[in-house]
Amino acid sequence: MKKEKTLYQLLHGEFFRRNKLLFGLAAFSAFFSGFGGLIISWLLKELIDTAADEPGAMSFGMDLFLVGIFLVLMIMSFMLDYTTRPAFIRRAMTQYKNMAFDKLMGKGISTFRDESTATYLSALTNDVNSIETNYLSQLLQLFTMSVMFFGSIALMLWYSPLFTAVAVGVTILPLLASLLTGKKMVTAEKKVSEQNKNFTAVLTDCLGGFSVIKSFKAEKEIFKMFSAQNKELEGSKFTKERIKTIVGLIGSMAGMLAQTGVFVVGTYMIISGFDLTTGTVMMFVNLMNFMIQPIAALPGLLAGRKASLGLVKKLADALEKNNETNGVEELRSLNDEILLKEVSFGYDKEKEILHNVTAGFQAGKAYAIVGASGSGKSTLLNLIMASSSDYKGSILMDGKEIRDIKAESLYDAVSVIQQNVFVFNASIRDNVTMFKEFPKDELESAIKHAHLDELIAKRGEDTLCGENGNGLSGGEKQRISIARSLLKKASVLLADEATAALDAKTAWQVSNDILDLEGITRIIVTHSLEESLLKRYDAILVLKDGRVEEFGSFNKLMDAKGYFHALYTVSQ
Repeated sequence: MKKEKTLYQLLHGEFFRRNKLLFGLAAFSAFFSGFGGLIISWLLKELIDTAADEPGAMSFGMDLFLVGIFLVLMIMSFMLDYTTRPAFIRRAMTQYKNMAFDKLMGKGISTFRDESTATYLSALTNDVNSIETNYLSQLLQLFTMSVMFFGSIALMLWYSPLFTAVAVGVTILPLLASLLTGKKMVTAEKKVSEQNKNFTAVLTDCLGGFSVIKSFKAEKEIFKMFSAQNKELEGSKFTKERIKTIVGLIGSMAGMLAQTGVFVVGTYMIISGFDLTTGTVMMFVNLMNFMIQPIAALPGLLAGRKASLGLVKKLADALEKNNETNGVEELRSLNDEILLKEVSFGYDKEKEILHNVTAGFQAGKAYAIVGASGSGKSTLLNLIMASSSDYKGSILMDGKEIRDIKAESLYDAVSVIQQNVFVFNASIRDNVTMFKEFPKDELESAIKHAHLDELIAKRGEDTLCGENGNGLSGGEKQRISIARSLLKKASVLLADEATAALDAKTAWQVSNDILDLEGITRIIVTHSLEESLLKRYDAILVLKDGRVEEFGSFNKLMDAKGYFHALYTVSQ
């Protein structure tokens, strides 16, 4: 039986899926680049031996011929690298980010609500740049360096095993230096990633809360918070760059010492009568570059690779975290009722918000949920939207427990209008259709019933809404939300304080528009106790301290002169 791949393996595999040919060609070019350095060293030897008229040396004409062939091959290699390397990296990163975003979109509303968006913002911006630089680009560099290192040793052994032993001996110093310093790169890279995430979170909060900052004149305090996090980030980047610089300097210094040692020993061997030519010594000195460079760079490359794969693993862990258990039941539309039986719930297990709530909402009717602040209105509505499965009691839709209903199926049946409607910086049409295609008559019907037709007639459906809808009024954004729900053909519409941020006139109009909708079960959490609207609801659920205090029509509740009567009287 084939073992199922982990999400980490799937994400890593996206670098190479449908990308193996480009990777193979880029790797071939990288291999040839490594051979290019070896060939240059060999040609240098031959030219020096020809100039020194060493026995067995080639003619100058043959040297020039070989140089010409080499240049042609190198041009071809450069062209292949120019064509394939960027294309490989582009496809690899595109596929990786696409898969990560697709998995992110697969999370449920309830699970994503508990997560930090900064984790994903950092992973899909800062971290991907690190992965591209320190893994994909350097993966090809590893091929080049491997050829350079092993090819150098092979070529040196061919000409002088004894001199090769000397050359290998003097490389121990740069090898030890690199190994001792390169490991620190992994820790430094992880630290930068973590600080990037924290910085992104702070920046997101600062921009999202801009109006709050200004209204409370908290600019200096927020600047201090931003500045502190910025300092932490740049400090971690500084530490990483310093370690990287130290690794490079130690490698360079050790390499120069090793090359000097080889040159001195080679000169001594020629003077002492060993079977070496001046060209061979110069070739060895040159080849030392191709031995020392990989040795000096390898720990850093491996550390960068390990750190980059750690970032992939971190993203995979975040995507797998808090994934909800999906049900098996289908619910395309509500045909009977939503029934709550003795539902109790608290975000903190030690403190319940809802206590034994029992209520029924019949399909196609309109219901209001009212109560004082903190009575559990929004919590109740969120539970109907399956924001959490960690409640006591039962929430049934057409007799099916919502814990057992497939998330995708539930999203088809239920639509939500929040107080703050999110609007993309796209056209009014795209915000209504959510970038999907719909028949013209269906779209026009949804726009008409949501009373968006006047706005579109005035400004046009292709008008951009601005970042988070800053080009629209609150009422216009709420109508876009209503039109979305109508176009989606959801059988249940939940509205959570949808008009709280609107002026009285606009709030009344939007509430009236929702109540005008036919064939849809509407459950509205509202703070506005206006008689003309409340009389239109089929029933009003009154919550007090997380319990159902009363349930009935406006006239029935007013006649009872109970808690609702008191709430209504105080609000007038």
